[in-house]
Amino acid sequence: MRIFSVSGVQVQTLQHLPGQLPEQGYVWIACTREEFQSELVQIQIKLRQLSGENLVDLHVSDLLNAQLPSHFDYSSHYDLMVFRRLAQSQSTSADATPPIRPVKRTGPPVLHRIDTSPVGFAIFDRVLLSVHPSDCAVRDAYASRLLASSRDSTTQHAQAEAEVADLRSTGARGVPNSPADMMLRIVSHMVDSYLDLRRELSRQLDHWQAELLNPRTRFNRWDALLHARLALHQLETLCDDQRTAVQSWTESLDTWGLGPGHSAEHEHELLKIRSRDVLEHIDRVVQHVRRLEHNTETAVQMHFNVQSNRTNDIMRTLTALTAIFLPLNLIAAVFGMNFEFMPWLHQASGFWWTLGGMGAIATTMGLVFWRKRYLARTGD
Repeated sequence: MRIFSVSGVQVQTLQHLPGQLPEQGYVWIACTREEFQSELVQIQIKLRQLSGENLVDLHVSDLLNAQLPSHFDYSSHYDLMVFRRLAQSQSTSADATPPIRPVKRTGPPVLHRIDTSPVGFAIFDRVLLSVHPSDCAVRDAYASRLLASSRDSTTQHAQAEAEVADLRSTGARGVPNSPADMMLRIVSHMVDSYLDLRRELSRQLDHWQAELLNPRTRFNRWDALLHARLALHQLETLCDDQRTAVQSWTESLDTWGLGPGHSAEHEHELLKIRSRDVLEHIDRVVQHVRRLEHNTETAVQMHFNVQSNRTNDIMRTLTALTAIFLPLNLIAAVFGMNFEFMPWLHQASGFWWTLGGMGAIATTMGLVFWRKRYLARTGD
């Protein structure tokens, strides 16, 4: 469990759950799903001390459920966001989700390493509780970024203490100024982590497309291709759930009561902007997945078209050869009749004249078919 106290641009790492909030700022409690389950009673007590309210039992079940899809819910004291991450897993996790991990693990290896475990957020006014999978890759990555932003913000504040800070610029790269802002940044980080996988995923599927279109190879990995298409379709479904959850969160921002002053209104506007930015990133992921699905489907159709064209070429060649030998078979059948009197039958030169005529007919028809490109190769 990692606990951070955020006050302005100052971020402090705490060793234990605090009993009170900082004078100005909020507290971020980040724990794994196992830690949340084992220390649930203590966390509930601290949440009541810090925010005056603890988690509802149904929301606790949602945070503990490793198979829950992305969704948004709320209560009168806090909001609940469950967001399935799209990240490349580094190790086998107990929260691994079976939808994109079939029993027979075929398909591009990158699809096997995509982890879609859910990450839960309980957003209070001055407390953020996040429940992560056991590997905590997202939590550790953003915690390092948060500490680095705190150091950079402190240095800039010391250099420009007399200047008026631009809230838009400091909110974009500095320390989040509210639990809601931090939640959106973590969600954006999770979406961007999938965008980092686009190059590897595209490269592996492009390799399959090249193998499908190569006429010198026989593609026999149809089961792996089917699993890859199913995995891409399930990723698209997960992204749709993510978009619905963030859209519901964005719509709930309109119901928030704003405090007095221009800064509260400006902070609320920045939350809306960041929410729309997360939606735009999710849309980019959906478009990329759909494009990969479309490219794979197009490659399969082109593969069967190429096979059909090759079959047509073979049948055309066989038909032309059959047409060449049909007159020869006719001549051989005529001279094979059991008549006593036939022309050239008892002449010494009859065989050679007949053989020469058959060769001339075959050569003429072969040249005609070659000129009409009935015997020419269409190329690879």
